[in-house]
Amino acid sequence: MLRKLFDKKGEGAPSGEGQFLSADKYPRYSGAWSTMRKRLKAEQGLRIIDSGTTSPTNINYLTNLGHSIFLADPLQEACGGSWERGKDADDNVIWDVQGFMDQTLEFSGRMFDVVLLWTTLDYLPEPFVVPLVNHLHAWMNPGGQVLAFFHTGQRNEDKQYCRFSVTDTDEVEMQAARAYPIQRAFTNRSIQSLFSRFSGFKQFLAKDALSECIITR
Repeated sequence: MLRKLFDKKGEGAPSGEGQFLSADKYPRYSGAWSTMRKRLKAEQGLRIIDSGTTSPTNINYLTNLGHSIFLADPLQEACGGSWERGKDADDNVIWDVQGFMDQTLEFSGRMFDVVLLWTTLDYLPEPFVVPLVNHLHAWMNPGGQVLAFFHTGQRNEDKQYCRFSVTDTDEVEMQAARAYPIQRAFTNRSIQSLFSRFSGFKQFLAKDALSECIITR
């Protein structure tokens, strides 16, 4: 669910977060973050969703710029919640997708300008992927933007799910988080198809196996 709203009053991070994290962080150049950072510095009072394991660094950085940040961890909710509702006649699992949306991404009428989605969609169970993207589309203001990273290589269960912490440079810091298995590798075409309701798509080239995108509502 949306765990808490943090604004420029400078509240601290929730206690008890990060117990699944390793100590090591390593920087990674990010063209997408470089572009998004320029917008965040140029505008005031944006509403931002930061997905994944709570990053006190992100809370402090974004609130100091005058924005409101909402924390959401849809991956933890999807993997830890009781969303299976039995099986159909073909032995396929029936998922309570609407219940997941209502509990995990209930916005209480708030509309958003920026979503830092990071690599969430690579690890999210399949039934929730398209509904989550469509849900974000419905709750973003026109011109709102999603920053998302995607693994482009073959499926590999050893690819570590990471927390991303922003910096005041063109780099983000990556830190190993919970041991979720990667579910899929996206192609450029599948990413654009997934975000087909959005109006703009910009991809940033990277030297590693992550594809970076900013998708505009």
